[in-house]
Amino acid sequence: MQDIDKLFNRLNELLDRVEKIVPARQPVETQTSFRAYRWVNHGLQGIADFDRVDKEYLLHIERQKDLISRNTAQFLQGKPANNTLLWGARGTGKSSLIKAQLSEFTDPEFCVVEIPKSATGQLFEIIKTLGHDNRQFIIYLDDLSFESNDDSYKALKACLEGSLQPQPANVLIYATSNRRHLMPELMKDNLDSTMVDGQLHPSETIEEKVSLSDRFGLWLSFHPFTQDQYLTVVEQTLQSRNQKMDEDTRMEAIRFATSRGSRSGRIAFQFAAYWASLRD
Repeated sequence: MQDIDKLFNRLNELLDRVEKIVPARQPVETQTSFRAYRWVNHGLQGIADFDRVDKEYLLHIERQKDLISRNTAQFLQGKPANNTLLWGARGTGKSSLIKAQLSEFTDPEFCVVEIPKSATGQLFEIIKTLGHDNRQFIIYLDDLSFESNDDSYKALKACLEGSLQPQPANVLIYATSNRRHLMPELMKDNLDSTMVDGQLHPSETIEEKVSLSDRFGLWLSFHPFTQDQYLTVVEQTLQSRNQKMDEDTRMEAIRFATSRGSRSGRIAFQFAAYWASLRD
């Protein structure tokens, strides 16, 4: 028994010596080393290799680029800034423009947190968590919309304005949506509107739907591209792949967009990938 005790004591002495010689292993990346996060299981999950978007490659949305950059700069300088809703046609650069903020503003203390639609109801918890951090955060809500029977929009509505818990100075909300008011707009809602003393009074349903988007201080609208705008994006994308835009390519690009029923930056990028596969 004594021999076993001596053996354990000897092993402990050896371990102590090893720990003094070999430094403790440090984590490759700490939680605060990330600039992009997603909210998963009630916590932040770092994204080491986030999608880096250069806003100079986002064509035909110059006004939107200028306004959101100015708003983000105000926020990072500690000045008043607006929660922002980017709404409009699909594939026209709404999400890319938010991602581009990380490339344009390189302050390591500036972060973007992507929140899935399923976690909208956790916004109070999310904002409280970020509010205790010394860094500055943009909450990124992509492709946001709510159905008529979905009550989770009320959490977003209260977080934007109306809650006793104020939005911390280090948190800003950017959301994208194909819907201007984030909720479906039905004909029957208009039928419930009334005329009083010659003035139109929208129905309570319309007022409720409008009140959500109305709490975003800045609205940026995105519209479908014209054919010429679409083709300039196709040409730019092809050039980035060392390909030229000739007449055959132009006609095929138009046919591709027509078959998709849309002209946008996303369709242009998809066409370039399709065209490259035919040339390989």
